[in-house]
Amino acid sequence: MQWLMRFQVLRCIQKSFHRFHPAPQHLRSQCLSEAPKWNDYDRPEEFNFARDVLDYWSQMEKEGRRGPNPALWWVNGEGNEVKWSFAEMTDLTCRVANVFSQTCGLQPGDGLVLLLPRVPEWWLVTVGCIRTGIIFIPGTTQMRARDILYRLQASKAKGVVTTDALAPEVDSVASECPALKVKLLVSDHSRKGWLNFSSLIKSASPEHTCIKSKTMDPMAIFFTSGTTGYPKMAKHSHGLALRSSLPSTRKWLQLKTSDIIWCLSDPGWILAVLGALLEPWTAGSTLFIHHLPQFDPKVIVQTLFKYPVTLCLGAPAVYRMILQQNFPSLRFPTLEYCSAGGEPLLPQEQEKWRRQTGVQLSEVYGQSETGITCGIYRGMKIKPGSMGKAIPPFDMQIIDDKGNILPPYTEGNIGIRIKPIRPIGLFLGYEGDPKKTAEVECGDFYNTGDRATIDAEGYFWFLGRSDDIINASGFRIGPAEVEDALAEHPAVAESAVVSSPDPIRGEVVKAFIVLAPPFLSHDQDKLTKELQQHVKSVTAPYKYPRKVEFVPELPKTVTGKIKRSELQRKEFGQMQSTTRP
Repeated sequence: MQWLMRFQVLRCIQKSFHRFHPAPQHLRSQCLSEAPKWNDYDRPEEFNFARDVLDYWSQMEKEGRRGPNPALWWVNGEGNEVKWSFAEMTDLTCRVANVFSQTCGLQPGDGLVLLLPRVPEWWLVTVGCIRTGIIFIPGTTQMRARDILYRLQASKAKGVVTTDALAPEVDSVASECPALKVKLLVSDHSRKGWLNFSSLIKSASPEHTCIKSKTMDPMAIFFTSGTTGYPKMAKHSHGLALRSSLPSTRKWLQLKTSDIIWCLSDPGWILAVLGALLEPWTAGSTLFIHHLPQFDPKVIVQTLFKYPVTLCLGAPAVYRMILQQNFPSLRFPTLEYCSAGGEPLLPQEQEKWRRQTGVQLSEVYGQSETGITCGIYRGMKIKPGSMGKAIPPFDMQIIDDKGNILPPYTEGNIGIRIKPIRPIGLFLGYEGDPKKTAEVECGDFYNTGDRATIDAEGYFWFLGRSDDIINASGFRIGPAEVEDALAEHPAVAESAVVSSPDPIRGEVVKAFIVLAPPFLSHDQDKLTKELQQHVKSVTAPYKYPRKVEFVPELPKTVTGKIKRSELQRKEFGQMQSTTRP
């Protein structure tokens, strides 16, 4: 296949690396008898994941002190595989770094939007950005032109990298993005106005000196949904990567170099950066990736039987879908541990998974703004329904709206202490929006906007969001994004979007719609499908309303504001939360 030619080119580069390419200068001058270590409250002045972690394991491989497993093991549904060692990752990402700085002219601090599926180039681009100080900005490939336009304009990104599928969408909005200077295409084909990524890597030099990035220098931006507007930009420093090296964080999965971890998160989300990059490679583990264009429980189960995966990480919906298929056996031969994050995990699903697989399934909690802040460590006592304890250096408490700490068993906001010292790994703020950044600061705490309680042993119990964000299978969706898309259709006079309970996805998007007079007599079933397709066509398909209800009017306050909370209570039968007892 044509896409396989890209990897054959890269393999030729790898072979030449092993024959001719010496170790990077900074590694030749270092004593690397053991991995760099920090304590939970260290804040070294400089840190770079590519230099301090990936290149370390590259050296360990060369010295025969790691083991035979690859760093990256990629497969697809057609039986094709790509295996890269840490040494090969060092070589390839150094080449990518040179492409960015020498060919593309990108500078430290410039933004690069990544619109890539689960292909090996995603890891090359991300680490190449880290080497050069370029801020990588991941995005899901489900986005459409309006989503891409917003992200390019809001971030003022200098570059974008994507595939043939999304290149036309980028081209349709590029003229409205004056900051955009570089377009990189991951493809076997050429396209006018685009640079071919694979060709550039082939001709690039493998000699590169990693930038001396400060720990608090910006590294990444993640777009996070908002309740009343478009997504906000949560900016993270290199401290997010440093957190994966801290002893407390290592307790979460307790990865070994012999482990093979499969993170099923979409590359557009922070969980993928944590679970499919920082966590496994910090431990020197093998990162396993299945291309998996769509979540298919049968493919996931077949993969867990076929490949020696030892740990699995994904949204609860992944495990839920598998359990609902009634497979004859879920006793996977090598699987040792599973973790779930991105949305609440139901106690009954947790127990059913343990019973059918013999493997513990535990929960972790975090946000785009925070990374993983709370969870059940591997081997830690599980309290069904609890998302575990705070992970140092985060001091996580239940607070009121003024930032006062509440006693155990009292409902309040999940807060993370930011004063007198802001913990390493917490976002730097919302890029370009100091007002929003200030709004989430509550006394000495960052207010996550999530509601929970804490028990006497320090276990947290999630209750729900304090705003209108919809969490569908781990995808966080702002109602305003869907309402804006619906407003473009002539049939919609007004709409309100809320979450609705769903047995598979936990929550789904539901739209309450007031029709414009000319459409009142239209067939509502056909109109529902038309509106759903319309939303899919103008914004990311995962945002479309799976449920639609036509109503004569929407509940409003005396000032005319739509009362989404009233519609929400209706959907959940007057219950504040269906995810926790």
